Amino acid sequence: MYIGRFVVVGPRIAAYRVSSRSFPNRTLVERDGTLTVVPTDDASETDNPYVSYNCVRVADRDGGADDAAVVGNGSHVDPITEKLELGYPARDALAESLLALDYEKDDYDTPRIAGVLGPDSPGADGDSAGAAHVGIVRRDALLVREVAEPTLVATYEKDAPEAFAFEADTASEAASEAYDLDFEHAVCAAGVARTDDGFAVAAENGN
Repeated sequence: MYIGRFVVVGPRIAAYRVSSRSFPNRTLVERDGTLTVVPTDDASETDNPYVSYNCVRVADRDGGADDAAVVGNGSHVDPITEKLELGYPARDALAESLLALDYEKDDYDTPRIAGVLGPDSPGADGDSAGAAHVGIVRRDALLVREVAEPTLVATYEKDAPEAFAFEADTASEAASEAYDLDFEHAVCAAGVARTDDGFAVAAENGN
């Protein structure tokens, strides 16, 4: 099955995978904890605005501990991160940014998808349980959900959040597991994990 680009989010792990039939010659590069989708050296030139973008960013509100990590399939990752750094709740940062940028104006009206891993917070039983959210804006809907279990949403076929079996515990495991999932046309994948020191990120380029 081809479901296009997708995210898996929550509660302490997130992943994003580029799946593409039209632009397969892409890779992930890391710069200071930000993961960016870029064309490979042998990729054909294109003026498509949706080919290259930051797909993972970590938000830091006060110069101290990392507050949240954002994953997504386009330029909306940046304003979501910026709103989180300004103090917006994750739900509002997702909803406002997705609504403002709207679905991609390509031949397929491709949805924008995103997820946020929040900081750790003490749960009712004393365990650490940070909040996680996932969102999508389609041509016909805007959906944002808080999630307590791994949840998948994709640009095609699975374009509403749904619970999804995902076993990864670390960022590298999340990237590898997302890349290896049995959906067609894997290109590259990113993983994010909440740790005691903030957030760890990892890339899987299928090398």
